[in-house]
Amino acid sequence: MNQHSHLHRATLLLLTTLLCAPSLLLAQSRPNDPHLAYAFPAGCQQGTTREIVIGGQHLKDVADAYITGSGATVEIGQWYRPLSQNEFNDLRTALDDARKKLVEGGKAKPTNEEVAKAANITEVQLREIEKYRERSRDEKRQLNEQLEEELILKVTFTSDAEPGKRELRLLTETAMSNPLWIQVGKYPEVMETEPNDDQPDAAAITQFPVVVNGQIMPGETDSFSFEAKKGMRLVIVAGARDVIPYLADAVPGWFQAVLKLTDSSGKEISYASSYYFSQDPVIYFEVPKDDRYTVVIHDALYRGREDFVYRLTLGEIPIVTSIFPLGVSSGEKTTVALKGWNLTTTTLESDRTPYRQYRPLRWQPVEQGAGHVVQVPLLVDTLPEVFDKEPNNDQETAQRVPARAIINGRIDTPGDEDVYFVSSSGRLAVEVRARRHGSPLDSMISVTDAQGKEVAFNDDFEDKAQSLMTHHADSHLVFNIPSSGAYIRISDTQGNGGEDFVYRLYLRAPQPDYELRVTPASIIGRAGAITPITVYALREDNFTDDIELKLVDPPPGFFLSGGIIPGNADQVQLTLTMPPTPPEGPVVLNMVGSALGKGKQIRPAVPAENMMQAFIWHHLIPVENWSVIVSGKPAPKPPYNIIMTGPRLLVQRGGTTYLPIQPINKNVSAGDVQISLSEPKGITAKVVTNNMGTYAIEVTGDAEQLEAGLRGNLLFYAYRTTTPAPTKENPNPQTRRTDFGYFPAISFEVVGQKSR
Repeated sequence: MNQHSHLHRATLLLLTTLLCAPSLLLAQSRPNDPHLAYAFPAGCQQGTTREIVIGGQHLKDVADAYITGSGATVEIGQWYRPLSQNEFNDLRTALDDARKKLVEGGKAKPTNEEVAKAANITEVQLREIEKYRERSRDEKRQLNEQLEEELILKVTFTSDAEPGKRELRLLTETAMSNPLWIQVGKYPEVMETEPNDDQPDAAAITQFPVVVNGQIMPGETDSFSFEAKKGMRLVIVAGARDVIPYLADAVPGWFQAVLKLTDSSGKEISYASSYYFSQDPVIYFEVPKDDRYTVVIHDALYRGREDFVYRLTLGEIPIVTSIFPLGVSSGEKTTVALKGWNLTTTTLESDRTPYRQYRPLRWQPVEQGAGHVVQVPLLVDTLPEVFDKEPNNDQETAQRVPARAIINGRIDTPGDEDVYFVSSSGRLAVEVRARRHGSPLDSMISVTDAQGKEVAFNDDFEDKAQSLMTHHADSHLVFNIPSSGAYIRISDTQGNGGEDFVYRLYLRAPQPDYELRVTPASIIGRAGAITPITVYALREDNFTDDIELKLVDPPPGFFLSGGIIPGNADQVQLTLTMPPTPPEGPVVLNMVGSALGKGKQIRPAVPAENMMQAFIWHHLIPVENWSVIVSGKPAPKPPYNIIMTGPRLLVQRGGTTYLPIQPINKNVSAGDVQISLSEPKGITAKVVTNNMGTYAIEVTGDAEQLEAGLRGNLLFYAYRTTTPAPTKENPNPQTRRTDFGYFPAISFEVVGQKSR
């Protein structure tokens, strides 16, 4: 999703955009596929051209680039990789040997130039040797092979290129990289000038607004000085997690930026290590006097590396810090109040905003003068809207509300509590939407009966669809309403409160539902190839229906196999078959899921990257496009087809099942082709034959490891190994392997142990 305001992306409300829209780990990627770790700078202004350094791995053979959206062109430039340890050792050994030979030959004290010439080592190699030594001497530097290569891109964005985030992917002849965010801004952009630790960079900030692009290396602080006039309402936004959300091998698993602002005497004016719950810090202040100020940025733990990239935005720019209410009812006119800095418009009139069940969040543009536009996120629903009325702080003053409604409220002061009374019957779902949509509220819900007995409680509820949340602070619970009615209490877990602590409290019947994510988001395959993909079902309120997956208006030749997510599963691995004739350029595919129960809910499968945080946690980060490239060279095909005699294979616990094989390649015997099956555990397979020379795949189910009712897909992989006969010239020939690839996914179900 392209956001439309650079400023807005850096504000508190940015997070909701990223959660509902759009990387470092590419599912099912091959070891030598190009991997992108960072871009520096991570963007540029409309109507400009910028050289961008892409850091990563396996970038040497990159031949093309793909940027989402219009108005962008890319030229591939120079590739660079520093010496590896083995290369350094080889060069050092060559120098030592050459020096020894020169001394033995009568040259008592050969110069370095003479030694290098004797060793046939160039000046470029000598410089690389010194660079290696410098990097090795830096005790704070964390060497990482995923960052070691660099590729220069020359990126141009036209003056009418839409501002916001773009996804950049790099292409080789046989592979496509993971996506990396490149930001298109409206404001002038500059690069930091090193060194700027002890002496601030005075040349970077000479105008407002401006975006400063920088990198933090180990133990480093970057500082910038600038002139500001009394009365200016300056906003300083550090985009760090906004640039790269997760770092797989860092703790915490992102660049934790810290901002400090001082005046010319060194007096601290402001400090920020985060902005409410957002990890990226924000400073806004009214300039107290004409002076020269200095802003400093560094990592909270003084870590640093090439991928600690930031975009620092400064200026009298509009920033929205909160809105109330957080949502509106579809078809009704509602005035939404905006709070923030440098706003020329502080209200949004919402009228007849369309409702979409599976995408309740809508972004509304609000012009702020001088060409500024902020995007305001609104939740849209069809339930009746209710506003809290004070006093409602205890059971005696509880506000009566219907059991089917959305309550828009605020925890006005520290320690405040809002109490609502419901007199209906049956099961009731209570859900808070606050933290997910920009509010700092860390909600807590307690439900009691008329006698004060607690019947339900929830503090934090994990919403798996919110992949960038590091603290799931919204509440969600389902309970039976007591006969005497229910008193629903909402408060802040930490006892905080204030004007920004707004919430949207949903009261409704339980609504089993789901969302879908598909990985990998970037696929490249040969013509006719069969590629494994994984689809995740993010289930809510005990949703247990099967989900049928389908491609939406796919180009000819693309199709899915195994497209059912069982009701007892949160994910399924299936296969995507490529067309036999490659289409030109990248193809964007779309997939939807259809619930097979009574509700028939249809939901989009959002493409995502499976990103790792701090060595252990995985997050499904949505991206804009599910991109597929089909190469021209046809993929090898297995020498036989698997014949299915029913909608799914019934796998016997403690027994065997047979899948017939139909040969299609006379040049390869079915008996020579082996198969592998990586999952699920407890199911094994092999090719067998009978005395009639007929072949089949024997599938065996382990009675101890398998439970009856388990469903999913089997992904068989075909290959052949051959060992040439020994010869006099080659008495120990190596075994050769030919890979035929995957078969289309086969649905299975585990059934009770086979009778004997």
